[in-house]
Amino acid sequence: MEMPKASEQDKERFRRVVPDHPDVVVKPMFGNLGAFVNGNMFAGLFGSTIGVKLSDEDRGILESSERTVPFGPAERPMGGYTGLPEIWNEEGDGNDTRARAWAEKALGYIATLPPKQPKEPKARAPRSGTPRAAAK
Repeated sequence: MEMPKASEQDKERFRRVVPDHPDVVVKPMFGNLGAFVNGNMFAGLFGSTIGVKLSDEDRGILESSERTVPFGPAERPMGGYTGLPEIWNEEGDGNDTRARAWAEKALGYIATLPPKQPKEPKARAPRSGTPRAAAK
């Protein structure tokens, strides 16, 4: 599975599109970026594609009215996420406004979900071999 890397220009655009909200955290993910609220990702960057996670109703509206794209690897797109139209990357600031509006909707939807709980650390397997003698 090929993982495209976002350019610095793509990352800057993503940061412009993500809502400026005190609970939003943007962090690196596999050479790309993700935007999170309460530990849940509401928007992501995969190469030059911005993906958002919307309510079923909003996703239906966006996908039926725009030329959206799958979000994530072609072999295994991320379920529940919609890639914003690629043409918006080329059309400039007017489309950043549209992208921001959908990112705001995604933030509003994901913020209603319960906070993601931290994963329990995995139990470490005991080391093989003979135990060390206790120091005296």
